Amino acid sequence: MLWRMTRGNIFFRHADVEDALKDPVTGNEVLKSVFIVFFQGDELRSRIKKVCAGFHAKLHNCPNTNSERQEMLKEINTRLEDLKNVMKQTDERKHGDLVAIAKAMFKWSIQIKKMKATYHVMNKFNVDVTNKCLIAECWVPKLYLKSVRSILEEEGKAVGSSIPSFLNIIPSDEDPPTFNKTNKFTRGFQNLIDAYGIATYREVNPAFFTIITFPFLFGVMFGDMGHGIILTIFAAWMTIWEKSLMKKKSKNEIWNIFFGGRYIILLMGLYSIYIGFIYNDFFSISLNIFQSYWSANYNESTLMTNPFLTLDPATVDYYQNPYPVGMDPIWQLAENKIIFLNTYKMKISIIIGVIHMIFGVIMSVANFWHFKKRVYIFTDFLPQVIFLILIFFYLVVMVILKWVMYDATSKDKTYGTRCAPPVLILFINMILFTPTESPYPFECHTGYIYENQELAQKVIMVLAILCIPVMLIAKPAYILCNRKKKAHDIEINYVDNLNLMSKF
Repeated sequence: MLWRMTRGNIFFRHADVEDALKDPVTGNEVLKSVFIVFFQGDELRSRIKKVCAGFHAKLHNCPNTNSERQEMLKEINTRLEDLKNVMKQTDERKHGDLVAIAKAMFKWSIQIKKMKATYHVMNKFNVDVTNKCLIAECWVPKLYLKSVRSILEEEGKAVGSSIPSFLNIIPSDEDPPTFNKTNKFTRGFQNLIDAYGIATYREVNPAFFTIITFPFLFGVMFGDMGHGIILTIFAAWMTIWEKSLMKKKSKNEIWNIFFGGRYIILLMGLYSIYIGFIYNDFFSISLNIFQSYWSANYNESTLMTNPFLTLDPATVDYYQNPYPVGMDPIWQLAENKIIFLNTYKMKISIIIGVIHMIFGVIMSVANFWHFKKRVYIFTDFLPQVIFLILIFFYLVVMVILKWVMYDATSKDKTYGTRCAPPVLILFINMILFTPTESPYPFECHTGYIYENQELAQKVIMVLAILCIPVMLIAKPAYILCNRKKKAHDIEINYVDNLNLMSKF
């Protein structure tokens, strides 16, 4: 542009600045280029200035003589050094201020959160007619009434308020919110229960029973001493060092879940060790602590080389004494180990689970009795518990009868292990009203455990089926009739009031 406007009557040189400079207005980094123009005459000066102004170029005067230019260069270098020193001192000052702010940031954030929480709560207050005080309504447990009064008095004196704060108890017909007092041990179990549903006011809190039942059922399911030890060590570390770990505020959701349930994990690990000891399972390996109670009347070559040899408890030398604790380690070598252990664990789990379900249903009686809904005992509790006993508890009874009545050393073949009927088949046939046949009809007289079992099971199923419509219909029918009765009473009261008004 300059070349064309001056028709080539200039001498122009330029150089690009390698480092990006910061724009003092926008703060963005920009690339600059320095140029110098030599010309003659005032007319060219005005033209060049107009072009530079159009391109927003910043103009600097250049002295005519070399000595003046050298002196100006020295002044510029001196100013640059001064600016560098000022910027360095400014950065150091800013760094020091930021370090001091960083140290106080945590305290400031706590103070801000407290102030924000205070104002958030105060926004829920109602302003008095005098506009001099605030009125709040809240639910307070009776256990904490004295502490709330003392806190109000102490804080009022601390801030120097001329009007003391006081607490009045207002009677209310509304149902209070549920409050369950917890500590660091029970808080995890309470959160576990609240995740499924919060009990209404004055209902039985199941968290108290969950402290034992939940980790115990986990141990029955887990049942491994090795993995239980790992869980116990991890939970014990979180429990012992909980104060130092609590000070480290972590935003990791998984860690917070583990740390919040550290006592649950600790009990689960301890019960896993206990049940694993009963199962004699340590990382899927049996421990030979008390020595095996099995012995075979065969030499080693016969036992190791004969693939068709099986050990029958009726013929092999068996001490006929129960193993002191848990399972005999000889089962680790048995071909039917998985079948036996899985059925054993499954039956134990069924027995404990059914007892747990019945106990849960029985706990509802306390709620019905407290809330004076005793009709629900007959419409809810009785049909439910009868159904559970007739179907599932009867299954537990059959499992226990099979354990007690059938023995490998029994002289009566009817009660030997070969004639022991499978409980699962008996249960399925009972549900389907199908007779159960003996798997070995020539040796076993019947496919049932006790006499007249088929008739008893039919009676049980009929009674259980009759409980179903009671569970589904009785309570809704009672609620519907009760609503109609209330509506009828309200209508009668309304008519009586109208008659009184007309007489008046």
